[in-house]
Amino acid sequence: MSNTLPLIQRVFAALALLVLLAGCATTPPDSVLAVPAPAQKYAAIVVDARTGKQLFEVSSTAQRYPASLTKMMTLYLLFDALESGRVTKQTQIPVSDHAASQPPTKLRFRRGESIDVDSAIRAIVVKSANDVAVAVGEYLGGSEDQFAAMMTSKARQLGMTSTIFRNASGLPDDGQMTTARDMAVLGMALRQRFPQQFHYFSESDFMFRGRLVRGHNDMLGRVRGVDGIKTGYIRASGFNIVTSYNADGRNLIVVVMGAASARQRNDHVEALIQRSLSPTMDGAKTRLMFAEQ
Repeated sequence: MSNTLPLIQRVFAALALLVLLAGCATTPPDSVLAVPAPAQKYAAIVVDARTGKQLFEVSSTAQRYPASLTKMMTLYLLFDALESGRVTKQTQIPVSDHAASQPPTKLRFRRGESIDVDSAIRAIVVKSANDVAVAVGEYLGGSEDQFAAMMTSKARQLGMTSTIFRNASGLPDDGQMTTARDMAVLGMALRQRFPQQFHYFSESDFMFRGRLVRGHNDMLGRVRGVDGIKTGYIRASGFNIVTSYNADGRNLIVVVMGAASARQRNDHVEALIQRSLSPTMDGAKTRLMFAEQ
């Protein structure tokens, strides 16, 4: 009898373990996700770009400042002009005094200088050059104000229902607003509408006038499969990013807005990508831990 009891105990222990494992296999565990922003600034969304399925979202329809994510629309309209034949990659875009006077980040043009379209695209993508973005807007729209109206009109056509553009660069303007959802729509539209131009968003540096100009989208090269697209920051917005992931048959668009630093934002994007690719997270509840103000 003394030998039988431990055997029975071992059998029951094994059965209990099997039940526990079965429960884990059918019921995804809750997860905790650290958010690198206060709740009133944070917004995020992850979309499966192949199916349109929303995989994650927090405050994705809340109004936020786009900062330099604005330049994604500036580029959309420039790509459109390229496709229609209105410009070529060799077309020279003059840089007005107004464009040259924009605050950094910029390439610092002097009066009377110009930039070709190919270099302008790289300058906007890699350097997020405000002077170049404004020059493009003036060239395509006649004035920056008219170009901003064109940007807003295109946003409506794409289904970006909550976005208003006031300038071509994303520099501070209280009237320039968007949402994480709308930025995801724009990110997907850029890939779908201009696949032949999307490679620009994966570039991390370019040569201009004999000088190597480096970018600051550190997601490139950090996570396998990330192939763009744009970062943004102004004080009112915090650190924003739209990221495209394209690998192993999966294509995601990840938007994070309002982070307290670029490093924390990038860590969060990587966590969202891993979460979205993990089959064990399907249906799991996520508890958010927001950063304190």
